[in-house]
Amino acid sequence: MQPRPVPEDFSLKETRPHLGGGKISGDKLTSTYDLVEQMHYLYVRVVKAKDLPGKDVTGSCDPYVEVKLGNYKGTTRHFEKKSNPEWNQIFAFSKDRIQAWDLEVTVKDKDFVKDDFMGRVFFDLHEVPKRVPPDSPLAPQWYMLEDKKGGKVKGELMLAVWMGTQADEAFPEAWHSDAAAVSSTEGIANIRSKVYLSPKLWYLRVNVIEAQDLQPSDKGRYPDVFVKAILGNQALRTRISPSRSINPMWNEDLMFVAAEPFDEPLILSVENRVADNKEEVLGHCAILLQFVERRLDHKPIITKWYNLEKHVVVVEGEQKKEIKFASKIHLRVCLEGGYHVLDESTHYSSDLRPTAKPLWKPSIGVLEVGILSAQGLMPMKVKDGRGTTDAYCVAKYGQKWVRTRTIIDSFMPRWNEQYIWEVFDPCTVVTIGVFDNCHLHGGDKNGGGARDSRIGKVRIRLSTLETDRVYTHFYPLLVLHPNGVKKMGEIHLAVRFTCSSLLNMMHMYSHPLLPKMHYLYPLTISQLDSLRHQATQIVSMRLSRAEPPLRKEVVEYMLDVGSHMWSMRRSKANFFRMMGVFGGLIAVGKWFDQICHWRNPITTVLIHVLYIILVVYPELILPTVFLYLFLIGVWYYRWRPRHPPHMDTRLSHADSANPDELDEEFDTFPTSRAPDIVRMRYERLRSIAGKIQIVVGDLATQGERLQSLLSWRDPRATALFVVFCLVAAVVLYVTPFQVVALLAGLYVLRHPRLRHKLPSVPLNFFRRLPARTDCML
Repeated sequence: MQPRPVPEDFSLKETRPHLGGGKISGDKLTSTYDLVEQMHYLYVRVVKAKDLPGKDVTGSCDPYVEVKLGNYKGTTRHFEKKSNPEWNQIFAFSKDRIQAWDLEVTVKDKDFVKDDFMGRVFFDLHEVPKRVPPDSPLAPQWYMLEDKKGGKVKGELMLAVWMGTQADEAFPEAWHSDAAAVSSTEGIANIRSKVYLSPKLWYLRVNVIEAQDLQPSDKGRYPDVFVKAILGNQALRTRISPSRSINPMWNEDLMFVAAEPFDEPLILSVENRVADNKEEVLGHCAILLQFVERRLDHKPIITKWYNLEKHVVVVEGEQKKEIKFASKIHLRVCLEGGYHVLDESTHYSSDLRPTAKPLWKPSIGVLEVGILSAQGLMPMKVKDGRGTTDAYCVAKYGQKWVRTRTIIDSFMPRWNEQYIWEVFDPCTVVTIGVFDNCHLHGGDKNGGGARDSRIGKVRIRLSTLETDRVYTHFYPLLVLHPNGVKKMGEIHLAVRFTCSSLLNMMHMYSHPLLPKMHYLYPLTISQLDSLRHQATQIVSMRLSRAEPPLRKEVVEYMLDVGSHMWSMRRSKANFFRMMGVFGGLIAVGKWFDQICHWRNPITTVLIHVLYIILVVYPELILPTVFLYLFLIGVWYYRWRPRHPPHMDTRLSHADSANPDELDEEFDTFPTSRAPDIVRMRYERLRSIAGKIQIVVGDLATQGERLQSLLSWRDPRATALFVVFCLVAAVVLYVTPFQVVALLAGLYVLRHPRLRHKLPSVPLNFFRRLPARTDCML
């Protein structure tokens, strides 16, 4: 077994990088350029050529351009039989990796055996102009081609060469020298930075009311009719109608997730269960979602009758005649725009707006994230006999996904890319994940469906950030493996949350977290789980069809798919979280018990004095409580968190999970383990569930005892309590409240000499009350 990493390896490290050419001074940025370090690049834009000489027997040529700088070489695509080609491709060479100061741009003719030399252009990098955004783009120029000895040859090449930074508009579409090992067009597309948008998701509500004039084949029995609804790969069905007739009724809601553009229709079929696992289709209809009404509030939608199509074949002698009979179904179908379609874990939502854009509130600010670099990355695959990593980052906030370019074969990649999002709610989370690109060298073709490996991710809750402050930290990248938690490296981020209106942001804290429809017409927990699963499947499918694709395994990791599965480690972590929450109440209880037992007489006397003052002047109770809370808040301001939260291995119990618990967490569903292992885990789960069952049962027992005070389940106990209530009402009516409160408080705070070790009378009476435990089997 490997030694457990020390906790320091998982800590957050604050940095002071040079951002945008400036420095971090305190919490302020001295340069307004950017949130990333400036990286200088040599850009070469190859536009087109003209009058190229023919090299083939037919007098034509298949030209392409090769751009060479030191050991780095990039090539354009080639054209067949074209003497005036247009490429319009851009190449970017990192200045940090420039090994020579002579840039060679060569035009060649593609051939089967050896490519023919057609001409070249030389540049001295000392004379290349510098361009600083937002300067106008550098205009390309025509250059005469030269032979290998410097003489002029036929043909001209249009080029533009300049020194710039990653802020240049040519940066995203450029071929980078980091990708020198990637030759295929698909591989080049896979390494570039891209921005993706999640599809716009709607909840589709189908209220199945009734049907009329159904025609079952067996007229002699009552039909068992239900409705099946299919939308894409989603299928739901109603219960069997309780009114067993040809005019059944259901009045049941079916909920789906639909994504724009609405390519697939809603298919409804009315079916009759004629035997076990055998249904008879009585009719079906297709509804195009483009024409479905969109509801923005809780107002009811007008119902409609739809024709059910059915083709019946009737045999008359030797002839067959087809009769088309149309039954009807009564529906209320609408696209719900007042809900927010949850596709993320509810604990890490990055967007809480309703689907319908007219319901959106104005933005409250912007979030800027600079993805600087990473260090200490682990080798994720083996290439040419050695470990290597081709790392890229994915950041997700709201509907906008961004993907950085892939840095080839580096354990310390430098991206220095900055992205910006609009913020509509501060109580949201931005997620940044790091992955290893496994699709650069024909991974799909040769690797049998290669998957991009996860290196780790970081979550940052915006409400924990101070506005207008630049946070620059190294975040640990932690991944849980079957053999334990492992640090895969660190990612360097610069984050800034800028608020446009502090008043509007403060006002957001008074609003519900979700749109109103979630509270006016709430969805059940089972519905939310099912709909979230469908939403994540739709998002992952749509993004995997983009070009280049954002692959399914990446999207599912970012959206925390599978986080609801059982985990012994997570259960223990949640239990200790709960104990930590109640630890404060327990500490207050212990402190009050010490006061009552006079462990510190001076403190107890002071509590007596304070209590008497509050009883005599009850109007001071609430002011005193809120003043005390104010003083506590001011006192703890000195120890306020100064860093964003990050993955905590101790809180997650990832560093203390034993191998069997980790193996159970990474088991498939359904299980793939041996029966004896499954039996052992089942017995363990029964043991834990038994303890939980006892605790829940005890809580239920106390609640039932409270209910039995007036339920006359125990006539004598209820009679005693009723008499006590009558006497208490009379006594409290004739006795001033201050006197009652004073006597009660002094009784609770009485000296230990006046206390008995036996339980008090009220507690004895309460424990004797009946509960419903004696009615359970």
